[in-house]
Amino acid sequence: MNVSHEIDLLVEEIQRLGSKNANGQTSVKFGVLFNDERCANIFEALVGTLKAAKKRKLIDFQSELLLQGVHDHVDIVLLEG
Repeated sequence: MNVSHEIDLLVEEIQRLGSKNANGQTSVKFGVLFNDERCANIFEALVGTLKAAKKRKLIDFQSELLLQGVHDHVDIVLLEG
């Protein structure tokens, strides 16, 4: 699977699992994404896909590195779509 395709799938999963925040953007907690069974089956390296999407300015989150458990409550915000 190529990175662009994985990022497209990530955007779809954020839209599926997330909800609108106060700014009207779709947002989902990292823990929700990480613990979702469908996401676990799609993404071999969820954190890597998140970093690639952030680098392309499609999503944003307030952490350099996301770790399961420690960062479960970090919001991942969809900037487009």
